[in-house]
Amino acid sequence: MTDPIAAALRQHRPRWFEAIPWITAIGVYYVFSDQLPFASQILITILFALSLDLVLGFAGIVSLGHAAFYGTGAYAAGIYAIHVSHEPLSGLLAAAAAAALVGAISGLVILRTHGLTQLMLTLAFATLLAEAANKASFITGGNDGLQGIEIDPIGGLFRFDMFGRTGYLYCLLALFLCWALLRVMLASPFGQSLVGIRENVSRMHAIGAPVAGRLLVTYTIGAALAGLAGGLLAQTTQFVGQSALSFERSGEVVIMLVFGGIGRIYGAFIGAVVYMVAQDMLAKSQPEFWSFWIGLILVLAVLFARGGILGLIDRLRRR
Repeated sequence: MTDPIAAALRQHRPRWFEAIPWITAIGVYYVFSDQLPFASQILITILFALSLDLVLGFAGIVSLGHAAFYGTGAYAAGIYAIHVSHEPLSGLLAAAAAAALVGAISGLVILRTHGLTQLMLTLAFATLLAEAANKASFITGGNDGLQGIEIDPIGGLFRFDMFGRTGYLYCLLALFLCWALLRVMLASPFGQSLVGIRENVSRMHAIGAPVAGRLLVTYTIGAALAGLAGGLLAQTTQFVGQSALSFERSGEVVIMLVFGGIGRIYGAFIGAVVYMVAQDMLAKSQPEFWSFWIGLILVLAVLFARGGILGLIDRLRRR
């Protein structure tokens, strides 16, 4: 009889096509050198989408307030740079730690609920956090945003230039390390237990799995990764606006996962790229109606590409 753990590890072993996103990203650095600031935003968004995919796609925790952790990380990195140190790496760790703390505290309440109640609680928590950031204008800047952020060169050698070269490579390295961490975690027995919890939580309780603890750990890790993405945003743009905590930000990242494929680690890559490139092109060509076209694409994706673009590719391969 086949060992299910061994089978899962074989399923998650590295494959040649997993190098495609990274080869493409390196190619973008040379081919689209004049678009690197925008490309950096795409990399940050991919990391943000990955953090939500861990929570929603693998653990089955429904959320419409994931921007709470993204914004927390952004503000934490910005405040750290202004009041503590301009050093980027420690600022990024501060962003992840602050978001993880918020995730752990909120998770103690949110994860006690399920379904629609859980969905509304995540939305309510994000709304409360956004209003708190607005009220604390003496430290967050309020409606004007957090300004005056200065970041030192990385390691004292690589300065953040106006062309976005250092920022792009910085974001790419952070994304790769987080992806590798998730890749190993999801291939482990811990990662397989998350899938079991998502599919049938009653059976996981029956076999004695610590469901509540694993969900809280996963929620905290997802919050930390989202905070890391927010920290990258603050450091590369040197500005943090209230939109980082907005409901629109949470909704956009869900749409990206729907486009790419929820519960598929590369769905975040494809969905974020498709959404942001389409948004950029449509906003330039039809600035008044770009949201209509995004909505139409989403409807078509739900109707004819269930499982997202990756699901569509799988069906075409089987045929």
